[in-house]
Amino acid sequence: MLRSIKGQSFAGKRVILRCDLNVPIKDGQITDDGRIRASLPTIKMLVEQGASVVICSHLGRPEGAPDAKYSLAPVAERLEELLGQPVVFSEETVGPKAKAAVKMLAEGGVALLENLRFNPGEASKDATEREAFAKELAELGDVLVSDGFGVVHRKQASVYELAQVVPSYAGLLISNELDVLKRLTDNPERPYTVVLGGSKVSDKLGVIGHLLPKVDKLVIGGGMVFTVLAALGHKVGKSLLEADQIDTVKGFLAQAEELGVEVVLPTDIVVASGFSKDASFEVVKADQIESSSFGDTGMGLDIGPDSAVAFAAAVASSKTVFWNGPMGVFEFENFAAGTKAVAAALMGVAGLGVVGGGDSAAAVRALGFDETKFGHISTGGGASLEYLEGKTLPGLEVLND
Repeated sequence: MLRSIKGQSFAGKRVILRCDLNVPIKDGQITDDGRIRASLPTIKMLVEQGASVVICSHLGRPEGAPDAKYSLAPVAERLEELLGQPVVFSEETVGPKAKAAVKMLAEGGVALLENLRFNPGEASKDATEREAFAKELAELGDVLVSDGFGVVHRKQASVYELAQVVPSYAGLLISNELDVLKRLTDNPERPYTVVLGGSKVSDKLGVIGHLLPKVDKLVIGGGMVFTVLAALGHKVGKSLLEADQIDTVKGFLAQAEELGVEVVLPTDIVVASGFSKDASFEVVKADQIESSSFGDTGMGLDIGPDSAVAFAAAVASSKTVFWNGPMGVFEFENFAAGTKAVAAALMGVAGLGVVGGGDSAAAVRALGFDETKFGHISTGGGASLEYLEGKTLPGLEVLND
């Protein structure tokens, strides 16, 4: 059973709070603060109890050395605005400056440490290095509250080893994420539909294999659909294609048919002259992609309008829906319609509609949807998928009694 902060008191304790504040930053400005806002309930609970809260997180992939463009300083500023109280920022993750920052915290005070991945021990493949870094982190607090759901599938020092050094508990965000994922896997309300998109079919094979026996419909769009179309014998021009996965795709299509799972594929595709927001484009039938005026050089960048209607209908008629991966290149306005249609339909699901983190969550925010209208928006795409694949997640395993 997962050790949770629910029912626990941390008054007077120094709590190391592992969050996932890995937010997109452009020119020093945060462009999507969703993960910061998702961390607030746990932070506020600890502050209200009178704990001293020492927050740590990663940002990007700085390869184990300080890099200014991956600094968490902008996150500290935004966190201060959202909390309405000062946030002490430590320019170091561990060491004298970090200890000084923590020492100055009063009860209910909050500090944020610099990017964990500036230290090579955080994400090292060597367990001994991770253990050494975890022991340094442990000097900064009495207990660990692990609340970075987006990293619980990683064996990293602040997620796994630290939880073995100090008493550790799951935060509110992790508990909430798990409650939703259990509803998707343990006797979900039917009809149950899974909508998958994104670029690579290889990234989704595990979840497809694990969920096929549990779902009624599997809806596939995004870049991954072109490997599926190729497996059905259709030419796809310059669209994304994982040729080495074609036989595997044929296998899951056969399994779906055997299980009576309806596989919903696009009937039309928006084909463009190239990968650009200003590229010219045409709508063609999904099995005739090379019939556009671009011939075999055209690339599919979105599902077509007929498909958008059909995908939305599949979602709207379901009681449980899990969506992971955009239907097209939503960052370009001309190729965002399919993703918009799925998102809009998901808001109207009568039962549980889940946005499965990653690019799907980014799309919902970038396209201006009201986040409160969705049943649940996950903060961890990779972690959600691995959980739904039935994998053991080390960052959760270590929090179990």
